[in-house]
Amino acid sequence: MNAVDTLNAARFAGVELTLDGDDLVLEGASTPPPAVLDALSRHKPEIVALLRPGRDGWPPERWRVLFDERADAAEFDGTSRTAAEKQAFACCVAEWLNRNPVCSETGRCLGCGDRGLGHDPLLPYGVEPTGHAWLHSRCWPAWHAARKADAIAALTTMGIDRPRAHR
Repeated sequence: MNAVDTLNAARFAGVELTLDGDDLVLEGASTPPPAVLDALSRHKPEIVALLRPGRDGWPPERWRVLFDERADAAEFDGTSRTAAEKQAFACCVAEWLNRNPVCSETGRCLGCGDRGLGHDPLLPYGVEPTGHAWLHSRCWPAWHAARKADAIAALTTMGIDRPRAHR
């Protein structure tokens, strides 16, 4: 049993977990089974990391909830579980990119570092409240691929693995 499985087992046993600093706080109607308590103790550092909010303000467990909600909704609408998880993962990648914007100074390409040229101007990518990443159109595909790879790595670290169809 890993940390994610342990969290799920605790929830199945009616226990909600929160953090108080580096301590786990267990709340429930009854004491969890000894096997769950043992697993919580064994995986405490990983569970604390899963419950702690990231730079984007969401704890890893919130990402798991988003993935499960999206996959369950797609499956409810008649999509196969494999396809539903593929859609849910793509949704999580897009949400991670939105919640972890990258900005650059105006006048420099974030991809190559060069300035905009008359025949190859810098273009703003992103939304106004969070700022822009300035890129040449030729630099965008590699930059975007690297950003998606960062999102996939971050999600994988949080226990949300790419569905097999993505691999």
